[in-house]
Amino acid sequence: QVQLVESGGGLVQAGGSLRLSCAASGRTFSSYAMGWFRQAPGKEREFVAAIWWSGSSTVYADSVKGRFTCSRDNAKNTMYLQMNSLKPEDTAVYYCAASTYYSTLVREYPYWGQGTQVTVSS
Repeated sequence: QVQLVESGGGLVQAGGSLRLSCAASGRTFSSYAMGWFRQAPGKEREFVAAIWWSGSSTVYADSVKGRFTCSRDNAKNTMYLQMNSLKPEDTAVYYCAASTYYSTLVREYPYWGQGTQVTVSS
């Protein structure tokens, strides 16, 4: 089992940048694929990015491709999401999640953090 805690959210103007972090507890962090998801008010939780356990492969939602970069440091048990060129439509609660599957599907992630709010003003 793994426990996850997100940080780094906040308020930023459109065009700005933020870096989210996801700190994991447990000695098995490196054995999990990790994902970022987000949920805006009144909308379903949606996939943002995922990264293979080694960090050698990443996949992104089309809406963030070219603007967001997902990375991980297994020595620090931490995953990151660098978000550039932020848009108002990126406003949401951002969650990190862990899975034994390298997946874009919410249902395949059993472990979740509590979320961090990202608000992008126009």
